[in-house]
Amino acid sequence: MCNTMQKKGIAGEIDHSGPFKRFVETGRVAKCAVGKYKGRLVCIVNVIDQNRVLIDGPTSGVPRQQYSVNHLHLTKFRVRFPFTAKTKSVRKALEDFKLKEKFNETRWKERAVAKYKRYHLNDLDRFKLRLARSERNRVVSAQFKKLKREVVKNGTLFGRPVKGTKSLPKRRNPLPKKEGKKKRPKNKTKTAVAKK
Repeated sequence: MCNTMQKKGIAGEIDHSGPFKRFVETGRVAKCAVGKYKGRLVCIVNVIDQNRVLIDGPTSGVPRQQYSVNHLHLTKFRVRFPFTAKTKSVRKALEDFKLKEKFNETRWKERAVAKYKRYHLNDLDRFKLRLARSERNRVVSAQFKKLKREVVKNGTLFGRPVKGTKSLPKRRNPLPKKEGKKKRPKNKTKTAVAKK
């Protein structure tokens, strides 16, 4: 039972409708995390065992080889091709899927480009960046102080109702009242006897 389920999952016949969808399976597009081909997109062709897969990246210049699952970053993309397909059919499937255009639209690519730019800054660029950040922080803090002043005037910051504004709703759990000295109850019998 378990082996047949695994084979179906590898072949891509099961629809994974749960919250987690990035499975190690045939056709899953991944990004190499370490080694000579770091940062290149590859496709999983076959699952060797629990720790290793067979990858192929004909469009990114990665030859077919075994690769550790721990050294792959799985993407949300999955390409359909036959089980243990040849490099020729993998290339055709990737080109038909238009993987490069789709990956360039993701936040992942934007972050990678930003990281690359940040890594290759020189001293002058770092100085300009520091000045730009301080200028931005100055503008943001001035705007924040202006908004805070308005909120304090309205009374919405500390919960003080001001004339012309709506008062805050009452607490759900009111604070317990402090108990002072207890008053002694009057003795009713003495007053009744005195009246007679």
